[in-house]
Amino acid sequence: MQVDFYQLGHDPVGRALALIAGKVLESGQRLLVVADGDGRRQALSEALWSAGPTRFLANGESGGEHDADQPILLSATVHPANAARNVALADGVWRDAVVDGRFDRVFLLFDEETVAAARLCWRDLGTREGLARRFWKQVDGRWTQAG
Repeated sequence: MQVDFYQLGHDPVGRALALIAGKVLESGQRLLVVADGDGRRQALSEALWSAGPTRFLANGESGGEHDADQPILLSATVHPANAARNVALADGVWRDAVVDGRFDRVFLLFDEETVAAARLCWRDLGTREGLARRFWKQVDGRWTQAG
């Protein structure tokens, strides 16, 4: 499994998530977005719907009758009701449930408030078998692989 750490700096979480979600959808796959707080998920949903002047990223909140049809499903829990093999932890909080074999790729988006926890997570995941880690940060507004 691939775990990508995205340290937010220049872009807010919604913009970074839209970039990741767009690439996941372009590859023909689905995405589960996990974040605590109804307000936070609503803001992420709005960021995805308004990703650009000529494109939107269709999404829905988990718990509806059409969860299985959603290309991007937002949820408070790590339950891919849309059969996603990619998960974005958009609130900076690591959840061990993502390493249970359901996902091929995990995106952990974190900011200054959650950077200490992300560093601990980076170290911990480095000791686990079967996990590859990459670290991304923004340099001059562009995402650059730093580790």
